[in-house]
Amino acid sequence: MSMVSASTTLVPSSSTHGLAITSDLRRHLADYHPSLWNDYFLQYASESLEVDEEMGKQVETVKEEVRKMLISPMEKPFITKLELIDSIQRLGLSYHFEHEIDGLLHQIHNAYVEDNQILTHTEDLNSLALLFKLLRQQGYPISPDVFNKFKDDEGNFSEKMASDIQGMLSLYEAAYLSVHGEDILDEALVFTWNRLRSITVESNLFLAEKLQQSLKQCPYRGLPRLEARKYISIYHLHPSCDQVLLMLAKLDFNMLQKLHQKEFGNICKWWNKLDVPRNVSYARNRIVGLCFWVLTVYFEPQYSKARRMMTKVIGLLSIIDDTYDAYGTIDELELLTEAIQRWDICCLNDLPEYIKLVYKEVLNVFQEIDEDMRKEGRSYSVPYAKHEFKKAVRAYMTEARWLNKNHVPTTEEYINVSTVTTCYPALSTTSFLGMGNIASEDIFKWAQTHPKVVKASPVICRLMDDIVSSEFEKRRGHVASLTECYMKEHGVSKEDAIDELEKMIRSAWKDVDQECLRPTQVAKPILMRVLNLARFMDVIYKDADNFTHSAGIMKDSIQLVILDPVPI
Repeated sequence: MSMVSASTTLVPSSSTHGLAITSDLRRHLADYHPSLWNDYFLQYASESLEVDEEMGKQVETVKEEVRKMLISPMEKPFITKLELIDSIQRLGLSYHFEHEIDGLLHQIHNAYVEDNQILTHTEDLNSLALLFKLLRQQGYPISPDVFNKFKDDEGNFSEKMASDIQGMLSLYEAAYLSVHGEDILDEALVFTWNRLRSITVESNLFLAEKLQQSLKQCPYRGLPRLEARKYISIYHLHPSCDQVLLMLAKLDFNMLQKLHQKEFGNICKWWNKLDVPRNVSYARNRIVGLCFWVLTVYFEPQYSKARRMMTKVIGLLSIIDDTYDAYGTIDELELLTEAIQRWDICCLNDLPEYIKLVYKEVLNVFQEIDEDMRKEGRSYSVPYAKHEFKKAVRAYMTEARWLNKNHVPTTEEYINVSTVTTCYPALSTTSFLGMGNIASEDIFKWAQTHPKVVKASPVICRLMDDIVSSEFEKRRGHVASLTECYMKEHGVSKEDAIDELEKMIRSAWKDVDQECLRPTQVAKPILMRVLNLARFMDVIYKDADNFTHSAGIMKDSIQLVILDPVPI
């Protein structure tokens, strides 16, 4: 699951866990820090997940006013409509207006895009880049060649652009939506990044704050709730701030926050029954972080049940991950692998005592999911999730055997296995369970074919994790990281290996973006789950493993999104 790293303690194995293990065996225990939250979220546990009735009414009233703004006749220039759509999306409100936004962008596309996907819009850099970004985000395969007009005679982006800070920022954000072969967007990203990071904006406080936020984290690759929270905090500074829109953003954010608090509380209540610190003390106690991880995948109220199911699955995978990485002996892990493959309560007697509770809970959780799916007439979906869960465990076992034999795999061999142990393929499939009828059996069959987007997201996960975690893992005794595999296979330095891995990450992002362009193989809501899993890595693993070491960005993000309401 890419939730690995920390220092190590080696302790003798014993026979107290249901297996007679010789005393010369050693366990690689990781020294994970305890939970930062303890029982804090239990206060929010609630059987009722209904939103506050009064707040819900307020939201519906203000929504209608915003809807009227969207469907009002479009005038030229249409930059006002573009900025309205952009603001709605940045404020985290687009899920309320998907139909209206799609219709409006379709109308603009028909008016300003030729059959060859070239934009005929000839206005300034800002409106052009903003239009390109919005259409690309909506899945339109717009050509970026229109930006050639901003190059000089030598084929480089003109330095004259540097004075247009808003335009440069819009181009910078648009460039993150590039796909393979679009060198001009890659050039634009480098050019704008180099110029914008040295610029100081004094006359426009909103632009200054927006610039700082975007350079720190590209909004397109950010966490949806976190990006909304940050943008709400600066939107009032916008020269054309719409007070109705701002009020809706604040009310909606706080309303959803109350729902998410209850969900966190309920999951923590379930987790407490497992008593992870006592029963599996070697594992990371990170259930609040896992709740936040899943909230990245989908935050909308209609996916409440989906979040509950997915968080329980990711919680159990986290413990199993740590069992393979940080505790189990090779013989114990072989037994656990066999038990998961058989998926039978009869296997319980064969398992070490310390993992029996977790194994039983795996069976219980999937039984609970199966009952939910049967009620919806979608019982076909559960075997696919079980299949991916079993596959992840087999991959864990492969890595454990590598470590046991001190085997350093080839880069290709490592990627084939370690992208499965990210659990991202399993989590992608699991995320579809609670999505209702849109996730037909064809969607689960599609995921089984290893489409490019489902392969690319785990690559981003694995590579970003390995870059920031390899030193910690090396200290505690862990299978060789991709960095080490690449260094050994190609005879290069660590720095050169990391450079290559970063190129692979950029390529994987282009695969994700390409798969989100029309015509898509599956509906956009399905693709968004996979995209959001990749976004989590771009934020939480950018500079460090902030999931395992959760006192920094992870803690601050949870505080901002889940605990601190927006002042009204």
